[in-house]
Amino acid sequence: MRIPAHSVCTAIRDDIVSGVYERGSRLTEELLARRYGVSRVPVREALRTLESEGFVVTRRHAGACVAEPTVQEAADLLEMRMLLEPLGAARAAQRRTEAHLKVLRGLVRLGQERARRGEGEDLRSLGGWFHETLAQASGSPGLIALLTQLRHKIAWMYAVEQPARPVDSWAERGAIVDAVARGDAERARALTAQHAERAAGAHRLRRPDLPGRRTAPAPRVSTSQHGVNIAGVRH
Repeated sequence: MRIPAHSVCTAIRDDIVSGVYERGSRLTEELLARRYGVSRVPVREALRTLESEGFVVTRRHAGACVAEPTVQEAADLLEMRMLLEPLGAARAAQRRTEAHLKVLRGLVRLGQERARRGEGEDLRSLGGWFHETLAQASGSPGLIALLTQLRHKIAWMYAVEQPARPVDSWAERGAIVDAVARGDAERARALTAQHAERAAGAHRLRRPDLPGRRTAPAPRVSTSQHGVNIAGVRH
């Protein structure tokens, strides 16, 4: 059975994000094909896709290698998400379905319950599912694709600290869902912008040049409206 290139692409991307392949390391078609049990054809296609996404670069005399993003490139990603997530929420207020609302409300309920109980181990996953569903509710394939790619790349470049008050973070998400349910696009946009700005402060750059799991504060980013110093902002 031929394994599609997008499945191979997902597997390689996941391994890059999780650190299986270090930044700057070579990605040879032969070794990747052997690792994933496929031919070199889907590997070649997957590497082209990952290069277009910024996870892979092609170097002279070395071939495909894991990219080594700069601090500025990492800062740009957070800034783009701070601009695009509010747009997605506004679109969701206009285009969401009842199915989207049901899932969003269910995720908020679970998040609030586990935050109150201090069960923090699942909150990160629930938060990811929440924002993925909110993006899906926008009904914009292009925007969904961009936000999905941003989430992958930010997870690769940043470690995220748990918020000091997770109950407050989930209350913010609940307010976003209420605005989406009412069809209040501007309210959904404003609340999501505030939430994204606070969330940015919990991100710390992963530094492969430092030992262990030490991280550095996220760099300063700015939006088109005002500068935001994201270091030290509570999520």
